[in-house]
Amino acid sequence: MIIALVIIAFLFIIGIFFYNSLIGKKNQVTNAFSAIDVMLKKRFDLIPNLVEVVKQYTTYESSTLSKIVELRSKATSGNVSDAEKASLDAQLSTSVKGLMVNVENYPDLKANTNFINLQTTWTESEEQIAAARRTYNSSVTEYNNAIMMFPGSMFAGMLGYQQISVLATAEEERKNVSAKDLFNS
Repeated sequence: MIIALVIIAFLFIIGIFFYNSLIGKKNQVTNAFSAIDVMLKKRFDLIPNLVEVVKQYTTYESSTLSKIVELRSKATSGNVSDAEKASLDAQLSTSVKGLMVNVENYPDLKANTNFINLQTTWTESEEQIAAARRTYNSSVTEYNNAIMMFPGSMFAGMLGYQQISVLATAEEERKNVSAKDLFNS
């Protein structure tokens, strides 16, 4: 009888351990995605300043600047799902990269202190977003491993935990950027 109680107590303690571990890993994924959200907000706050400085110096295609402003507005509207936010982020990154390459046509702008500061801040922001994405993917991988490996898979199944997808780079962003194509577009 005592042996049965010890075994039940042991299994109960193991169950609590796995339950708490899964909860912790799920919360870690949520926290990591929130960090990405914070970094994207920082980027979205930089965009109007960057666009305004570029506008002051260029007669650059207004459609590109309008597109960047529109994408930023959509992303910060508040009623956007995580998947839509990731898609808007990818589109925005591509548009701003094109803008930065086209800035090369404006020597006065490249020498402007405000633009240089914004460009530096933008680069730092992009690096922070990349780091936050790596942290998120690491958290997702750890969470997915915990819910897929035995014995965590038993508890995850009972709790209804599902696998989460890691953030992946869109195929178009993996291609080498051609400055020539950007200047001719």
